[in-house]
Amino acid sequence: MEAFLHGIILAFGLILPLGVQNVFVFSQGATQPNLLRALPASVTAALCDTMLIVLAVFGLSLIVLQFEWLRIALMTVGIVFLLYMGYTIWRSNPSTTKKSEPLPIKKQILFALSVSLLNPHAILDTIGVIGTSALKYSGTEQMIFTVACVLISWLWFFGLTLTGASFKKLDSSGKLMGILNKCSAIFIWATACYLASGLL
Repeated sequence: MEAFLHGIILAFGLILPLGVQNVFVFSQGATQPNLLRALPASVTAALCDTMLIVLAVFGLSLIVLQFEWLRIALMTVGIVFLLYMGYTIWRSNPSTTKKSEPLPIKKQILFALSVSLLNPHAILDTIGVIGTSALKYSGTEQMIFTVACVLISWLWFFGLTLTGASFKKLDSSGKLMGILNKCSAIFIWATACYLASGLL
């Protein structure tokens, strides 16, 4: 029970802050014509998180934390990606969403893969926090801890998609989504700057 509660609280604390991955999943719920069309983004994001959590718990964290060059390379690629993502989100115009085609399934999956696997903040959190926290447990307890973390991830991304779909009904003009995009872009740029300062 302790391992399960620990996994839930830890995973929720890590996934809650606004970030690139969350913004993308939410935006698909808000821009796709129906909930079913937005599911590829949330399922892909949840699968990527599941993979990272499992790898972190079963040893990847020890490898990455041992090699400084690997950590620096990962963060450098991620910083560049976050700067680009912030620019893309800032330039997007939700008020024209109805006139433009929503992202097709293939692009949704590719984009969800990129925001999940090229986000150094999420990867380092998963490896550095979940991976090291899992060292406290062994055997069945470690498995329960892992399942709890994965469960929160899936529930969170499906919840974000549902919230995005509900938000669309409240924001038919796209103005609120535009404000949210600007705030998200600023947050993403701030995250990139914070990560860059850690490298200097």
